[in-house]
Amino acid sequence: MSARSADGAADRPIKGALLLVLGEGLLAVMAAMIKHLSDTMPVEVIVFGRNLLGLTVLLPILVASGGIRDLRTGHLGLHFIRGFTGVSAMFCFFYTIAHIPLAEAVLVKMTVPFFLPLVAWLWLGDRISGHTWLAILIGFVGVGVILQADRGAVDPVMLVALAGAMIMSIAKVSIRRMAASEPPHRVVFYFSLFATLFSALLLLRVRQWPSAEEALWMLGIGAVAIGGQFAMTTAYQIARPGQVGVYNYSAVVWAALLGWVFWGETLMLTTVIGTLLIIGAGIWNLKTR
Repeated sequence: MSARSADGAADRPIKGALLLVLGEGLLAVMAAMIKHLSDTMPVEVIVFGRNLLGLTVLLPILVASGGIRDLRTGHLGLHFIRGFTGVSAMFCFFYTIAHIPLAEAVLVKMTVPFFLPLVAWLWLGDRISGHTWLAILIGFVGVGVILQADRGAVDPVMLVALAGAMIMSIAKVSIRRMAASEPPHRVVFYFSLFATLFSALLLLRVRQWPSAEEALWMLGIGAVAIGGQFAMTTAYQIARPGQVGVYNYSAVVWAALLGWVFWGETLMLTTVIGTLLIIGAGIWNLKTR
């Protein structure tokens, strides 16, 4: 018989961990597909296709569930911020994937949890505990090691990746800002809508459109992303975040493996050391909350 958490939900940490590893693996495959596609297609088109597909899949689900009738909101400004910051972070991430080793792109994205408490502190007035401050410090030391900041020759693409992580933390805190009044389906709908509109504006500078084969790749990206999100959502429904959250870092392992198999990418010693610092800080902060 499954154990139960404090709120009465089934607590199955082993299955939750496996689903989380699977979900991160699928999202790493999505990143690898984006990297492959970016060799021949502008990042702007990939971002737009990803968002348009998400909106196309979402609308029938909302209609079937009756959620389409419950989209009136009093927080359009916050939804606007969520959409703008979310698509900006997505563009940074997709651009980064195209220009640096896959594992490094995924790893820098994993710094979002270190930005989150800072943004929540500045925006919502949340208190930051001493151990969280220390975890943030260690995490950013790890980032500095990866960037090799002491040599004064930081790769600009890595700065784009770091900016994307910071922007993504703003998007995530905006969701919390709306949590008291906005149900999940409304948040997802307005994000999909605004993200599609914002990414459509990026197409004004594009002169190249996808071929039939590239369009199939984009459909594959969307399908894999949906599968990954479903697996991860299910994982957090059946197990507590404190039990399985550490398995989010399997994304780096998946990305390193895919990068090595398909592009012959290897990690420098500084990247390995920085990775250990970032993952160690994240796990320690997660376990001591």
